[in-house]
Amino acid sequence: MLIEITRVLAYPKICKRIDWSDEEIDHFISLLRFNAEIVNIDGVDAVMPRDADDAPVLAALIASDADCLVSGDQDLLTFKEHYSIEGVAEFVRRL
Repeated sequence: MLIEITRVLAYPKICKRIDWSDEEIDHFISLLRFNAEIVNIDGVDAVMPRDADDAPVLAALIASDADCLVSGDQDLLTFKEHYSIEGVAEFVRRL
């Protein structure tokens, strides 16, 4: 997951919004690594027909019993009727 988050934070669209240096991104990832709950996704059945790379993200949601997954990924959002997944704007409105 941390690798995926690091990759997403490097997207040009995201970089424009957050305006973080590489050092700030590294620091954020270090904080996540220190504070995150680590879950074992071995054996978790999370099939993503359109994008297999999203399967570990869905598996982490299932294994963690998290309140919700916040994502802008359209493939993940197609599962919001089956799992607790929200779009970013939807989540921000609830805050």
